[in-house]
Amino acid sequence: MNKKLAAALSGGAVLVAALSGCSSNSAPKGPDPKLVSWAKSVCDAVPAQDAKIKAANAAISTTAADTAKPETLQKTDSKAFQDMADGYKAIATAVNEAGAPPGVSGGAKRLGDVVKSFNSLSTSYADLKKQVDGLDTKDQAKFASGLHDVATQMTELEKKHQSGTESLKALQQGEVQDAIAQQPSCKKVASSTSSSPSAAATAG
Repeated sequence: MNKKLAAALSGGAVLVAALSGCSSNSAPKGPDPKLVSWAKSVCDAVPAQDAKIKAANAAISTTAADTAKPETLQKTDSKAFQDMADGYKAIATAVNEAGAPPGVSGGAKRLGDVVKSFNSLSTSYADLKKQVDGLDTKDQAKFASGLHDVATQMTELEKKHQSGTESLKALQQGEVQDAIAQQPSCKKVASSTSSSPSAAATAG
């Protein structure tokens, strides 16, 4: 059952990578310096949270492979969900503090949609942590049933992942994408995610 959780969680790292801007089509003069500064403030917050999300994926996958005891599964999944909640919250905070991208039409609304999506995901993972914490590890049948419910909810969270990805793409229009594509921190996340097995599996 933990394998279902692992499969559902793998979409998280891909969502974070959507903030990275895969290519740049900027004019020779490059994007507005103010926009580049804005992109840097956002991108610099991404690597640490991306690493946290990837670690959560790895932890759940490892315990699934080891067929761990209920107590171990509970502890691992609880921490993973907390890390996911913290990661999304931190990115939402970074984007919100950066403010609307300078000179971008409708930038404030687009930014607001990103912040809303990431905060919503953060809340959802925090709720799943509470649910996992409340599972009865002494009763194998009840624990398995409870974990099944968590896995089902994780599958339903895919809609929020898609919404988050769409909001990020909407924010990355024109010079915004060009400015983001110039940032080493965002390039690093894009590179590491595109080469990871979980990214390939989710993309497929």
